[in-house]
Amino acid sequence: MRAGKLLLEITAYYLLIGVAVFLALKLWPELRGYLPIGGVEQLISQPTKNPLQASEAVRAAHVANFGQSVFWLVVAIIAAIIVSLPVSWVYMTVRGGQEYDQSLVNTIIVLPMVVTGIVIIVQNSLALAFSLAGIAGAVRFRNSLKSSGDALFILLAVGIGLSAGIGAIELAAVISIAFNYCFAVLWITEYGERAGMKRFLADYDGVDESIVVVEKTAAIIEKKKPS
Repeated sequence: MRAGKLLLEITAYYLLIGVAVFLALKLWPELRGYLPIGGVEQLISQPTKNPLQASEAVRAAHVANFGQSVFWLVVAIIAAIIVSLPVSWVYMTVRGGQEYDQSLVNTIIVLPMVVTGIVIIVQNSLALAFSLAGIAGAVRFRNSLKSSGDALFILLAVGIGLSAGIGAIELAAVISIAFNYCFAVLWITEYGERAGMKRFLADYDGVDESIVVVEKTAAIIEKKKPS
């Protein structure tokens, strides 16, 4: 069953990554200061503080020279990609085989990396931060998104990149987990399915209500035809 395989894959993936990070921090506690984590703690514990300054404080904890800053940035980008991978799996599984766009799948993985770098650039400049809106407006898909549901995956990819950029990869992981399981449950339960609807998720149970209605209508018309 596709659903069982999908849930098993993303659960095993998150557990594997979580255990790896937990063991690494247990073996090398000082490593925590060099990783892009803790941004949420800073934002919540100091709500009146400028968010940009809060995320800057996270990086400044141990990022004191060029080598450490490069390491922090590399880890942030890799972490953004790692968190994005299961999102692409969910997208490819829950969308119909002929419906999803390969370029969008690639975008889900690559976009967080790009956004992470942009956030690092704009954090210390208000003018550059405002220019981010222009950058977002300039980045256009050659083909428009087929559905507003596709836009949700792109929005999540941007959120993952933003989280990694401010040193809050734990936030990216949480929203990724919640997002993936939510879409998986919506797909399995076929929530909102009704006759004549515009379908976004792939048909899970093999019974497409809209096709059933068409077939029933055709059968009724056929019966009414004079012999």
